[in-house]
Amino acid sequence: MAQIIMQDVFEKKVLKAEKPVLVDFYADWCGPCKMMAPVLDELSAEKADQLTIYKINVDENPDIARQYRVMSIPTMILYKGGEAAVTVMGAMSKADLWKKLEGAL
Repeated sequence: MAQIIMQDVFEKKVLKAEKPVLVDFYADWCGPCKMMAPVLDELSAEKADQLTIYKINVDENPDIARQYRVMSIPTMILYKGGEAAVTVMGAMSKADLWKKLEGAL
């Protein structure tokens, strides 16, 4: 299951992580974000050996969303070695999301 984090642990859990991290920037009121929740939970369980998935609520953590130029939600950013490697916006199927991510892993 994708774990919710706050911006105060972002550097430690995302930027300094040993394996790639996918961060889902979302909001509780966002319909497409709700559609992505089960997709991300499935990926989190199925691909736990390859990446970690965290969720950040943009309403509760606006500074980190601004810092990474998150303009629409859902936006998912794959971080690898402390750098943003892939940015994916909008709701999509698990297969489509994985296609966009796997090349960077």
